[in-house]
Amino acid sequence: MAVDSQVGAPDSGPGLSRALVVLLGTAAAVVIGAGLKGAQGIVTPIMLSLVLTIAVGPIPRWARRKGWPGWAATLLGMIAAYLLVLVLAGGVAISAVQLASTLPEYAQKAQDMVHQLSQQLDQAGLSTSGTQKALSQIDFGKVLGLVGDLLSGVLGAASNLFFLVTLLFFLAFESTAMPARGELLRKVRPELADALTRFINGTQSYLIVTTVFGLIVATLDTLALWALGVPLPLVWGLLSFLTNFIPNIGFIIGLIPPALLGLLSGGWGTFFAVIAVYCVINVVLQTFIQPRFVGDAVGFSTTMTFLSMVLWTFLLGPVGALLAVPMSLLVRAFLIDADPKVAWAEMFIGPTPSDQPADPATPPASPPTPPQEPAPA
Repeated sequence: MAVDSQVGAPDSGPGLSRALVVLLGTAAAVVIGAGLKGAQGIVTPIMLSLVLTIAVGPIPRWARRKGWPGWAATLLGMIAAYLLVLVLAGGVAISAVQLASTLPEYAQKAQDMVHQLSQQLDQAGLSTSGTQKALSQIDFGKVLGLVGDLLSGVLGAASNLFFLVTLLFFLAFESTAMPARGELLRKVRPELADALTRFINGTQSYLIVTTVFGLIVATLDTLALWALGVPLPLVWGLLSFLTNFIPNIGFIIGLIPPALLGLLSGGWGTFFAVIAVYCVINVVLQTFIQPRFVGDAVGFSTTMTFLSMVLWTFLLGPVGALLAVPMSLLVRAFLIDADPKVAWAEMFIGPTPSDQPADPATPPASPPTPPQEPAPA
């Protein structure tokens, strides 16, 4: 008599309920978020170094394909990353100094304009206590000061040169061993290897396309502001380039300061001209053309990109707004792409089905025919 092997096996018991899993996951996310916010000064340079290393990754690969030795290709990628840091830190530092030296003059002009507007309302008989209170609380200096905070935040993340340069040095050398490590990981965890590959490719596509369109937008905005006589056109051109990396609302952030300075320096005509120029240049390029080139590199819906920008800005400061999409791609790679069990989350965080390219029609595959048993003799 055969004995059932399952008899006497211990009962594994029921699993955790879905509500408890959700509560535990939410609590873990809150704890991790608090840790990231507390370690903002360390996490931000680390993520900036990682994104820079991924951005210059195609350069050493191109050098190896051309027959360069491994050490020379790695050195070329490292130099490219250091040049990006120097250009970013130098440009932001110069712009922040120019902005800080110019803001006090125009802040006083802004207060004078508010006072004139208050007098005009009094003469027209439209002034009330509520109107006077609202006008007294307007401070254009604070609005323009937000731009200084953004530039200072970017400069603060890039100014820790010792930590950033050292980390880029190690990441550049570690990147040479990534293909071999990726093959080993693919043998053990193929889903995780595919998810990380998708993260790297998506980040590179996003950075390249956003950088190219950011340079185009910044050049056109700078020339237009210079032609309109708006002060500090180079500063606002750099701001247009940086805000191009901020999803959804970057265009509005880059528009407000030059529009206000145009109002203070040239009047209402310059104010509306700046708005019209920015709408034509930025909306056409960033809204209608750039998304077609980005394609499915990001794979997030508009709502998710906006929420990711808000979340990472809260956790990592102003630089978090610039790194929002790469950070969200990294989290998605570990939590969703690497686990087939949660693939259903794609329908909530990904683009709408109408935005995704349709696959060519293919006939449905017929089920395999079961093997036929041989006929009896």
